[in-house]
Amino acid sequence: WYDDIDPEEIRRRLRPNVVIGGVEPFWEDHLYEAPGTVVPFEVGDARLHGVNPCQRCIVPTRDPDTGESTAGFQETFVERRRNTLPEWASEAWYDHYFRLMVNTRVPELSWGERIAVGDDVSEPLPPTPAE
Repeated sequence: WYDDIDPEEIRRRLRPNVVIGGVEPFWEDHLYEAPGTVVPFEVGDARLHGVNPCQRCIVPTRDPDTGESTAGFQETFVERRRNTLPEWASEAWYDHYFRLMVNTRVPELSWGERIAVGDDVSEPLPPTPAE
């Protein structure tokens, strides 16, 4: 989306906790559904619940090394996200398009479980009501 920003810098700007390889772009948009639901999935032995697409703050608009604002970053992001939103993404969450990645919860049954580099990630299970 940005000619002068490489993928590693984008990762540093967006600060994901987990990066999943070997999936199509925006695969994580499978991990949330309509408001009031969660989408269960597993990473290794840990169950997680996908809740919603993450609203981005001002941090991604700034160079991670200098803190300087990148002109047009948010506007470009919003335009590209709107134009590339996958058909499987629940538009109910998109009152604006400065959203990317998925917020998750760890259900009590997985408290204390650990995830590790190389763990398998399951396909999402059907949505269930949020607790």
